[in-house]
Amino acid sequence: MADEWGPLGLLVGEWQEEGGLDTAFSHSQGKVVATPYLEKLTFKPFGPVDNGSQALYGLDYKSAMWRGDEENPFHTEVGYWLWDGATGEIMRGFVVPRGITVLAGGTADADARSFTLNAKAGDPQYSIGENKYLAQNASTLSYTVTIDINDDGSWSYHETTMLQMKEFDEPFAHTDHNTLRKVG
Repeated sequence: MADEWGPLGLLVGEWQEEGGLDTAFSHSQGKVVATPYLEKLTFKPFGPVDNGSQALYGLDYKSAMWRGDEENPFHTEVGYWLWDGATGEIMRGFVVPRGITVLAGGTADADARSFTLNAKAGDPQYSIGENKYLAQNASTLSYTVTIDINDDGSWSYHETTMLQMKEFDEPFAHTDHNTLRKVG
């Protein structure tokens, strides 16, 4: 992939793996559970997108995750990963159909094989928006994801979403991680 996509260029393609692990509060079980999942994800390159003198190159992405032999995914998201080569800024903007949007960001070198993106509720640049129900019952306080591009061509992520939930007095760390392998 051309240099215009910086560290995102290595992510272009179709990815899949069954090794995901979601650690979250289960309302049906009334406790925190760790659930394995299958994930399928695609990244399609585009760009440049010009904002005045800023030129962004990006990846259009879609992701879905299934537990066990479920027919329908328990989690989906769509969005964009963006790279500003002039500043080293990486952004991930995505929507989850539970009524939440996130714009996370950070910086990295163009040849980075690891980078971290963050968002925080109320942050003026990298923020989180949510619907009224979530704000009252499971409000997202912050989101962090670290991406590691592995020597074998796979890539891994570790993400933590800090939630203020009615079920807990203190913020709860909902975590997800997976290592994805290229399938197309």
